[in-house]
Amino acid sequence: MQDIQRTAIIGSLRACRLFAGMSPADLASIAEITVVKRVDKNDYLFHQGQRSDGFYIVQSGAINVHRVSPSGKEQVIHIFRAPESFAEASLGSGEIYPVTARAVQPSQVLLVQRSGFIELLRHHPELGLRLMASMSSHLHDLVGQLEDLALKNVETRLVGWLLKRCPDPRSPGPVDIELSITKTVLAAELGTSSETLSRTFAHLRGQNLIGVRGRRIAVASPARLSAFLEGSSNR
Repeated sequence: MQDIQRTAIIGSLRACRLFAGMSPADLASIAEITVVKRVDKNDYLFHQGQRSDGFYIVQSGAINVHRVSPSGKEQVIHIFRAPESFAEASLGSGEIYPVTARAVQPSQVLLVQRSGFIELLRHHPELGLRLMASMSSHLHDLVGQLEDLALKNVETRLVGWLLKRCPDPRSPGPVDIELSITKTVLAAELGTSSETLSRTFAHLRGQNLIGVRGRRIAVASPARLSAFLEGSSNR
């Protein structure tokens, strides 16, 4: 059983962009300092300000990474899914998690332990470059999110979110999207309220662009949705 789990861990590490292309020997070394964690829906992995144990890779499920304001308001930074990594920034000098992480559905994650990974960095400096590239990618995503919040309305953000989940945004045929998160979490990810999100879904339905039944969203035509988005951007 331990061999099976070790093989699964190495497979997840290889699939993660942070470790893509690494040698089997190096992946095996990282697997030695990696712990499997299972979390139920709404369970927390860590809280903002908590001392860092390491960073994480999602094997299955979805993890809501967010910050909490002094007033208690939650701002979603990203919903991480397999095989994404997160919380690498906690390896820095601060040694604390700058965000909070909570499972939004039953999930399994890998914890790459801080002390062991820092020791590996001493012997494999190229890992540091990979780490910097990963954090740069997260920063790029965050900047894009901030630009969306500042420059785009909720409808435009939702349409963009839907198109990213269509295999071909220019396809004329219908596409079904199954939400893996609740609409409340989606609203938070888009930086709006549940009520505004519901009104936005209703407006898109009224335009015959989508249909909504529970967690299933039927996109009538990604091509039409793309054209709608381009028209909205030009207004």
